[in-house]
Amino acid sequence: MTYDTIIVGGSYAGLSAGLQLARARRSVLVIDEGLRRNRFAESAHGFLGHDGRAPGAIAADGRAQLLAYPSVTWLDGRAASSRKTAEGFAIDAGNESHQSQRLILATGVGDQLPDVPGLTERWGKSVFHCPYCHGYELRRGRIGVIASSELSMHHALMLPDWGETTLFLNDAFIPDDVQMAQLRKRGVTLERAPITKISDHATVELHDGRAIVLDGLFTITRISSKDPLAEQLGCDFDHGPMGPVVKTDAMKETSVPGVFACGDVARMAGNVALAVGDGVMAGAAAHRSLMFANL
Repeated sequence: MTYDTIIVGGSYAGLSAGLQLARARRSVLVIDEGLRRNRFAESAHGFLGHDGRAPGAIAADGRAQLLAYPSVTWLDGRAASSRKTAEGFAIDAGNESHQSQRLILATGVGDQLPDVPGLTERWGKSVFHCPYCHGYELRRGRIGVIASSELSMHHALMLPDWGETTLFLNDAFIPDDVQMAQLRKRGVTLERAPITKISDHATVELHDGRAIVLDGLFTITRISSKDPLAEQLGCDFDHGPMGPVVKTDAMKETSVPGVFACGDVARMAGNVALAVGDGVMAGAAAHRSLMFANL
């Protein structure tokens, strides 16, 4: 069988894209390996109508709603490889090759955290990346920013709106005079001592023996693609300060005609609401390209 569209990735962006195509009565195959980027978080925030819900519950509801459409097929598993064909595209997954006319990549990305002992196991619980998603719940408490590069100035200057903020340089960079003035103006405390580890809920233990107890921590991760599909197909990438993302136009089409990309794999900002919006655009654009292909 050749599907109208294969969607690789069944999280928020992929589900949203699939819904547009299903409602246009197009055949859709969703291939998903079940590794949502926010699977470590206990709650999602800032998504209208779902504020404070468990991320897994939002995704499960979305999957159930999508699978209510008879033209949708779901495959649990990893998409191992991709290639162009005479009819469109082929995706190898589950020891089979699956064919489609259009392809939507909603694979998400992986997060590479700074090399600080104790950080990884607290990711999504007391260590976060998005102030809009998790800052309010810290109730204007004590917040730490663990620098990973000069880009961490962005976090440090934002977070005083959510609480008393300390920037831990951890040998990641040295602020210049202009940056120091900005930090002072925002009331940010600067901590230059290297970090030994993170303990308890969000306690930063420093190399000089001090321990600073905080209510939450933020850090900027380095993002990486979780699979080689876009590269195999020859898609162009945008290379930003946090890592590469698939380059798309305003309609979420990549540099390869017929291949669309949405969600975190195709934008720098990771956010459920943005991913859902991206999916709407990608799904509608894929449908339109099918609709007008033979006119």
